[in-house]
Amino acid sequence: MITAPSSGVYAEARRRLDALAKPTGALGRLEDLAAWVAACQGSCPPRPLDRVRAVILAGDHGVSHGSVSAYPREITPVMVRAFVAGVAAANSLARQHGVALRVLDLGVDDDLEELPAEVSVYHLGPSEPIDQADALSAADCRQALRAGEAIAQDEISAGADLLIIGDMGIGNTTPAAALVAATFGLRAEEVVGRGSGVDDDRLRNKTQVISKALERLGQRAEDPLDRLAALGSADIAAGVGFLRTAARSGVPVLLDGVVALAEACVAEDLEPGVVAWCAAGHRSTEPAQQLALDKLGLEPVLDLGLRLGEGTGALTALPVLRSAVLLLVELALLSDLSPVS
Repeated sequence: MITAPSSGVYAEARRRLDALAKPTGALGRLEDLAAWVAACQGSCPPRPLDRVRAVILAGDHGVSHGSVSAYPREITPVMVRAFVAGVAAANSLARQHGVALRVLDLGVDDDLEELPAEVSVYHLGPSEPIDQADALSAADCRQALRAGEAIAQDEISAGADLLIIGDMGIGNTTPAAALVAATFGLRAEEVVGRGSGVDDDRLRNKTQVISKALERLGQRAEDPLDRLAALGSADIAAGVGFLRTAARSGVPVLLDGVVALAEACVAEDLEPGVVAWCAAGHRSTEPAQQLALDKLGLEPVLDLGLRLGEGTGALTALPVLRSAVLLLVELALLSDLSPVS
């Protein structure tokens, strides 16, 4: 069981927020976010979130050979190269907000040989089609978990006071939705979404893929490791390891869309207490993400209709989280102000 953020510091932060020079509760959810960061840091007032680090975990998925995405699987390595070149949406947002960003290839179906070697240092390979076979072997699943742990530890050792996890992989909303469904006992029709913008025919096919995958998994869904190996991928399993290590180390994480929420669902099952160290950056258009938010008790910071992935929703929400912290740090106490004569 992972140690939770400090309840005592959370209560102290709420008392301080109530004592600031403003009407009680006037800052709405900013007050909740500020108190959460204080509790995670074990300090009130908290430190400003100056050292934010983001990682994009990339991989190809066996289901992308079928009609589950509006884009071909060849887009995955194209986007990894774009991240390295600094020209993707996540790069732009990271630069705007002073976030250190790196991309790692866990299972891209391309050699990426011209890129720096560190991009593919944890490469395991693309997953199998989840409606036909387990996505990963048990051994590869464990290796991917360990890779995610090492990746998170690298970011924490670099001084991160907040982590963001992003994703890249054509077809990845299909295994993510399947994981959410299997975790909470939901049907494919309840979790399936349009992902990259699929038409009705592809949506029906995507629903069938998820339904077959859930049927194939059967009672093994009760074991989170079996569930992850059967329905996930190297990049998703690495995300689970990443979240567990962040929580164990007491470093909060700002989650992105449906892939990050699927990872959080499995991580919480494997090691209760992980989600207490997570905040939801935004509400995506994916039904599985919205269901997971509700099941995990997370209220997103933003609701802008985003569905890009890459960590862009969390990066967009970051300034709000930073502002919440600075309001708790910088506002005067009402008792310290001179009374109006």
